[in-house]
Amino acid sequence: MPSKKFSSTATVAKMSKKILLQLDVDPHPSSFDAVVAVDAGVDHLLQYGNVESEAVESLVHGAMFTRGGDDLKNTALFIGGNDVVKAESIFRSVQKAFFGPVRVSVMLDASGCNTTAAAAVASASKHVSLDDCTAVVLGGTGPVGRRVAQMLARQNANVLLTSRSLNRAESACKEIGEQVSSGNLEAAAPENQDDFKALLERADVIVASGAAGVELASKELIHSLSKLRVAIDLNAVPPAGLGGVEAFDKAKPLHEGQEDGPVAYG
Repeated sequence: MPSKKFSSTATVAKMSKKILLQLDVDPHPSSFDAVVAVDAGVDHLLQYGNVESEAVESLVHGAMFTRGGDDLKNTALFIGGNDVVKAESIFRSVQKAFFGPVRVSVMLDASGCNTTAAAAVASASKHVSLDDCTAVVLGGTGPVGRRVAQMLARQNANVLLTSRSLNRAESACKEIGEQVSSGNLEAAAPENQDDFKALLERADVIVASGAAGVELASKELIHSLSKLRVAIDLNAVPPAGLGGVEAFDKAKPLHEGQEDGPVAYG
């Protein structure tokens, strides 16, 4: 008697592909952000440039309504670009497009402002209590500098935010102050080297967040500061923003052989 053949097919749940919508306010979406997304394991990257707030709702709903239930966790939005203010407007528009439990993950990191600033503040906190410390943010009106100042203020630090323009520094402090109720924000635009040195002499922490390739404070000046505990340079393009601080420094003693002295991060 011929034997009967039975076929058994196991039902395997089909995994949803990981999709990331890259919403960039610049004409060309950031290649840096795209590479990071691919290396993070994104299956499909959908890139949109020159994104305006008015166009966000349809993009968000397209990401939300094509999937349901548990599959929504595999769709996410990333907002980037060089204009942080515009990117924040996009972020608010995205949040308005959500309703109830129907939503996807969303991250804002225009010009790396959040990730870079968070790393800087976390590094500083390893060496000094941020509560009531004095931190000088050089080049503080840019996207990263603003975030650094905001995060430090949230930790109740006294923040001296500098710029070549006092008006710009005051405007940045005012905008940050509207979002943060703790800490203290002070605008500064030193007009000469003596004023600049006097400002830095107040610092427990110095964070340089100015334009790439521009030295904001010399090695000699940084090494002369007796109160300084942490020097952080966020500039990855030579020359360093803080003289003597190198790109890959990580808690490196600022003064050679002085293990209990101030440290540097590049």
